[in-house]
Amino acid sequence: MAYLLGVDTGGTYTDAVILDEGADRIIASAKSLTTRPDLSKGVGGAIDAALATSGIPAGSIAMVSLSTTLATNALVEGQGGRVALIFIGFAPAELSRAGLEDAMKGDPVIALPGGHSHAGTEIVPLDLARLETEIAALAPGITGFAVASSFATRNPAHEIAARDLVRRVTGAPVTCSHELSSGLNGPKRALTAVLNARLIGMIDRLISACEDHMTRTGIAAPLMVVRGDGALVSAALARERPIETILSGPAASIAGASWLTNETDALVSDIGGTTTDVCLLRDGKPAIDSEGARVGAFRTMVEAVAMRTTGLGGDSEVHVVGGLDTRLRLGPRRLVPISLMAKDWPGLVHDAFDSWLSQDATGEHDGRFVIPMWRGTAPEGLAAREGAIVARLLDGPIRQSDAIRTRLELPALQRLVAQGHVMTAGTTPSDASHVLGGLSAWDAKAARKAIALFARRRNGRGDRLAPDPEAMAGAIIDQLTDQTVNCLLEAAFAEDGRNWDEAPEILARHALTRAGLDRHAGVVRIEARLGVPVIGLGASAPSYYGAVGKRLDARMILPEHAGVANAIGAVVGQISMHLEGTVTSPSAGSFTAHLPDGPRRFADRDVALQALEAALADEASRRARAAGVVEVRLTTTREMSEVEIEGQPMFIEARLRVTAQGRPRIALD
Repeated sequence: MAYLLGVDTGGTYTDAVILDEGADRIIASAKSLTTRPDLSKGVGGAIDAALATSGIPAGSIAMVSLSTTLATNALVEGQGGRVALIFIGFAPAELSRAGLEDAMKGDPVIALPGGHSHAGTEIVPLDLARLETEIAALAPGITGFAVASSFATRNPAHEIAARDLVRRVTGAPVTCSHELSSGLNGPKRALTAVLNARLIGMIDRLISACEDHMTRTGIAAPLMVVRGDGALVSAALARERPIETILSGPAASIAGASWLTNETDALVSDIGGTTTDVCLLRDGKPAIDSEGARVGAFRTMVEAVAMRTTGLGGDSEVHVVGGLDTRLRLGPRRLVPISLMAKDWPGLVHDAFDSWLSQDATGEHDGRFVIPMWRGTAPEGLAAREGAIVARLLDGPIRQSDAIRTRLELPALQRLVAQGHVMTAGTTPSDASHVLGGLSAWDAKAARKAIALFARRRNGRGDRLAPDPEAMAGAIIDQLTDQTVNCLLEAAFAEDGRNWDEAPEILARHALTRAGLDRHAGVVRIEARLGVPVIGLGASAPSYYGAVGKRLDARMILPEHAGVANAIGAVVGQISMHLEGTVTSPSAGSFTAHLPDGPRRFADRDVALQALEAALADEASRRARAAGVVEVRLTTTREMSEVEIEGQPMFIEARLRVTAQGRPRIALD
């Protein structure tokens, strides 16, 4: 009998479930708070609790599978390590394409001549000596490098040479764009490589935390990681390509939703602490985003489920916006809820709120705290203002008003948050839920004080936002309901299949849509509702989604184990390795197969296609077996591009995709 352990690490909670594979049922589940920066405590707490509940020994676990929203959350919130981009053979203007310049966030770019043509021939030799000089001149603090070369998918030689030099000189992790995608959009490939380089440290820490606890506990089983398309990959590959774990948690939640409910057609909405992820389940399967996963402001070249991810969760920051008609807005940044912070630092939190509530006026930073996230030595190589804030945090969390002394230090604090060195705590929907009784896991008294203080803020007319904590909490939850409805409507309009004249974001908020939800019955009668049920996932879904279903007039399904659906989905998937390649024809009678190790010329089209297919199949099979597949299944698809000239077909290009699939090997006695 095989027992499988699924672990999902989110922004707030780490979940663990144990699945009896033979009986196809969950025998234990557990939750533990995600602990930063030492993720091992949260991972270990969830695993230990699940094992204790199940009553089975750790040595009986045959496979461990990990999913996470940490990579997704980091991109939504603009966090991650500091990187350098080596940009080979591109014009300076290419940096402004595909959001690449925004993704760099001021980090260094080393632009060099070089690259290849569309046929894979070298345009300009790569100056490695110049590259080494420019690397030596970089300021300290770079945590990883991204390398992108023009037409690297047709010939990766310059990316490989640059990668080898960087590793030799710096020892830092390096991401090559051709390793992540076979697409031809150079700036978009560069963007994907940059985001991958930012995430390497974070995902490595998570995998290490899981592996270390497995060793201490006595779990001698392979560790897999869920990819953004729902497939499983080895932990080693996930370390190299953490970008492929974006939407890992949501992809696992889709698999978990299908397993839990047996629904074939539904909108799946998973609310976490940081994001809400919505996907359409059709015929029991999620669609794959053909344009690449979009997370936050970035469209990557990572193959993933067609998921709409919005910075909206139970721990979202609450903003007051507008003029006279003041309203609330939630997200996209996550805060540590006051009720959660008070569990670890009750004296600091309660004393601060008692002081703030004793005053008639509310200060700009009242209700906020700053929490250091480093372990051991404080971060180094910081600018003066960031360094000054870090120095004030050496003894632990403090009020935000004590962390920043002038307005000029506020941007410095925001940079520290973006770099993951600190987190801020403040009022969130989770605190509002504690006031209204929807949640009770943390410090409800601290939550009430936080909501009471927030209610004292003034609107555009000078009036308080709410007369009491209950009214304020209700307004925050109503705003969460409204924004969740928007998320679901956007996904519904996007997947409806009708050729709408407006974008889904506009249609979801259109006056006619709102009138339809209100069941307007005047001279004109308008009704709007969802045509499929909604599967609500996430620990807080039962607290919030009843009102969402009522607003949308939709059947709301809240399955048992909905709070750990991601962890369930992590253990029901398969390993799947995809490789793509092209065959081009640079001239009549000449065919170039762009193989994984570089281009090769052939005089016959079919021979070139066979050579490419064989090379892709060999590499995909090798990767699948390395990931633990015993019986590899191969599938190949071809897309042929030809035109007819004077009645005769003329070959332009062929794209091949080889997929190696199979269930992962499990450890059995």
